[in-house]
Amino acid sequence: MSRPSSARRAVVLAVLAAGVLAAFLATLAWGSVSVPLEEVIAILRGQAPARRTWRAIVLDLRLPRATTAILAGTAMALAGLAMQTLFRNALAEPYVLGVTSGAGLGVGLLLLPQGAATGVGASLLAGLAPLHGLGVVGAAAAGAAAVLLVMLAVAGQVRNMVIVLVAGIMVAAFLGAITNVLVFFARPEAVVAFTQWQFGSFEGVRSAQLPVLASVVAAGTLLLTLFVKQLNVSLLGERYAQSMGLSPRRVRIVAIAATALLSGAVTAYTGPIAFLGIAAPHLARGLLGTADHRLLIPGSALLGAMIALAAGIFAQLPGTGLTLPLNAALALLGAPVVLHVLLRINRAGGGFSV
Repeated sequence: MSRPSSARRAVVLAVLAAGVLAAFLATLAWGSVSVPLEEVIAILRGQAPARRTWRAIVLDLRLPRATTAILAGTAMALAGLAMQTLFRNALAEPYVLGVTSGAGLGVGLLLLPQGAATGVGASLLAGLAPLHGLGVVGAAAAGAAAVLLVMLAVAGQVRNMVIVLVAGIMVAAFLGAITNVLVFFARPEAVVAFTQWQFGSFEGVRSAQLPVLASVVAAGTLLLTLFVKQLNVSLLGERYAQSMGLSPRRVRIVAIAATALLSGAVTAYTGPIAFLGIAAPHLARGLLGTADHRLLIPGSALLGAMIALAAGIFAQLPGTGLTLPLNAALALLGAPVVLHVLLRINRAGGGFSV
């Protein structure tokens, strides 16, 4: 398969941007109550809609949800791209760092002790609730930050990225085991609350929280953008990077810090978001036909945002009044599409080498 030209890649990025815009407007228009598209546009322009309730539905309910989906999709896609580049492994994604597991443990320490069973379980969980009063977002952020510090220390001391990858997997397994112990001793109602958080959702972020989430996502994105040259060189191996005067250790720490910022913030506000970290970067490579991060960063971000918005619409099941768990919608909607695209590109002779 011939490499796409620069003009074709520009067209692909423009189409993806248009797709994000279309999915954004669809998110504002579709739901249990349908709002005509022309009324949605009028509301966004500050004009009065035909029905007063439509304004509240669009601005107070759907606009924060759509904005959260864009931020979460962008963040998880870029975090996945950074991990795949850093480890030069097509299966690497934010979960391998254990950041998501750290956030999950933080939320578990907050929610599960409050419903602890009596006896030994209650005594154990009572001593494991230092995050009480922080709220779900604060607890998740604290857990993610703690894992970040551990992984940055490991990355600073270890040169072999395979060891860092295995260390992340072990940290995630260890934290997951602690969370399972908390679940075992907790009361059913506490387990239900924790399980609902694990399903993931774009609906829990309020308008006042969006600037904080957006700022963290912007910081992580800027960090990757500033190191785009180093990311490109790192694809050729550490020895080549050193011969070019670049510090592999510095690139490693920056990539891990950016990934932790992006995935940690999203997990704190929306719960664990699966699938996007693996899918979006691979689709971007296939559509753009390049491993150049100058194109992959905007391409992955746009694809991540578009997939997240589409999954949010699908999860709402417009016209039914029912809502699917977000992670279930992501897998049901996206996995078959990604598999089809991967097989098609593979048959055409394209590659997804990281």
